[in-house]
Amino acid sequence: MNTENEKLNLWCIVELFGHSQIAGKCTEQNIAGTNMLRVDVPETSKNGPFTKFYGAAAIYAINPVTEEVVKAKAEMLQTQPIERWNIKTFNDKILQLNSGNVNDVDFEDDLLP
Repeated sequence: MNTENEKLNLWCIVELFGHSQIAGKCTEQNIAGTNMLRVDVPETSKNGPFTKFYGAAAIYAINPVTEEVVKAKAEMLQTQPIERWNIKTFNDKILQLNSGNVNDVDFEDDLLP
């Protein structure tokens, strides 16, 4: 593959810093003057198709595979399009901390599925 002349357009499993992975159709896209890796994740049993963008510094490895492998890996990973953060729950916990109920506060569930 002549990487100087050909644009990236491959089915891949991408390894990201932070020990996470994402699987999808990978292309390169320029956003605000910076080239980003665009990953179009296929539909799974729990999520519709979606797109995520990554800067080069976030990528540990890009592994080209077949479309079938990507779809199986995406089904296994069940990557979320975006993580929702519940500010009301977090605020309630801060109020508990301020009232002295330190032992009753659990911040582990602040990311909702």
